[in-house]
Amino acid sequence: MNLKYYLPILLLVALASCESKKAKSDIELVFTQDTLKVGYTYWWPESGPFIGMCGEELSLVVMGSITQLKEPTNDPGPLYTAQEGLIKIEKVFKIKELGAKTYKAQQYLRTDCFHEQDLKIGDKVLLFCYDYEDDYSIPGNQSILKIKGFDDPVVPAIRRYIDTDEDPLKIQEDIGLWATHNQGRALQRIIACRKEIGTPPETAHPE
Repeated sequence: MNLKYYLPILLLVALASCESKKAKSDIELVFTQDTLKVGYTYWWPESGPFIGMCGEELSLVVMGSITQLKEPTNDPGPLYTAQEGLIKIEKVFKIKELGAKTYKAQQYLRTDCFHEQDLKIGDKVLLFCYDYEDDYSIPGNQSILKIKGFDDPVVPAIRRYIDTDEDPLKIQEDIGLWATHNQGRALQRIIACRKEIGTPPETAHPE
């Protein structure tokens, strides 16, 4: 066998194998200087990474820093108190295809659901979005999760969840960690539901 002939082919096969094994949450992007505006489904009864009885699919999960916070206003009327803010996205872990509204590597994300979130400019956050009416949306509260930094243990924890097709049975050992972010019971709920039904259900958005 002529190793000089086969070596380049073997290297290509090895590289292709490594690429095929890349984790789902390992998304490489070249950011643009555009801003994605995300709405607030304030009437949803739940928020955070684990909503719905058996787990609603996440649509967009990003990590970044708060670069702007405006004063709260009553512009939405009696519906909710709005506080607009801007997040500079540092890393994206999940992108769900939503047609024309699909996330397109915008480096900034603007939303008005920062009121009473105990956040300030410079804070590091994980942001969990869902889709509603063919667009991304944030239920608020626990959907903007303050983290200690980009090396916070909750970062690899959410990546494990995404990498296992958002199967809560695969991350049961993370309940204690998520409990420190007030999400332990939510994770326990969807774990119990998944054990009961055996397979993921067709979930609907909470109305």
